Amino acid sequence: MTRYIYLHVFASSPQSNKARFFHRQFAARGIDLEIPLLDQGNFTELTVTGQLGVIERTAGDDPVTLIGSSLGGYLAALFAARHRSVQKLVLMAPALQFPRRFRERYAPEDLARWKREGTVPVFHYGYKEERPLSFQIVEDAAKYEDCPDFREPALILHGIQDDVVPVEISRVYASGHPNVTLREFPSGHELTDVLGDLWAETERFLGLAV
Repeated sequence: MTRYIYLHVFASSPQSNKARFFHRQFAARGIDLEIPLLDQGNFTELTVTGQLGVIERTAGDDPVTLIGSSLGGYLAALFAARHRSVQKLVLMAPALQFPRRFRERYAPEDLARWKREGTVPVFHYGYKEERPLSFQIVEDAAKYEDCPDFREPALILHGIQDDVVPVEISRVYASGHPNVTLREFPSGHELTDVLGDLWAETERFLGLAV
């Protein structure tokens, strides 16, 4: 049987509002939605490679459907491009182009300071406080492609008012991938004000409607 795995956003945890909402919806249908802690309790040493390792250990060799939000969506796309065990994907405001766009968030002098000092403070929504993040996330992310070329059926859910990951990124990706269906909402990056709509689309796409 297909297992369902939810991948949370950057600097967050399995206790995020969206993660808990989806867990409740799956539970109501008798399905255990697995939500691994992607930083494994060590946010400072977070990398793309490390998070992919968490997904690999969680999924094993079983058929899986991945549901990812923001960075979790990018990780789901990366994983699917490398593993045939993935059956379907649901990507919410996926942070496609993460390696380039994350680096571009910082001015060259700030990147140089970060590299020199080793860490930079980042607000962590799970801990509700700033935590240090190592520069290795920038160096490690550079090893990966901006837009993973997966071929599995996928549903992208994106807010047209998203000022973190512009919806145009998903539009361009979907236009070049006939396996991808894009649904847009009058919402921002978090999408927490359209959770009911997100679930309706997800339930229909995954064939879980009762």
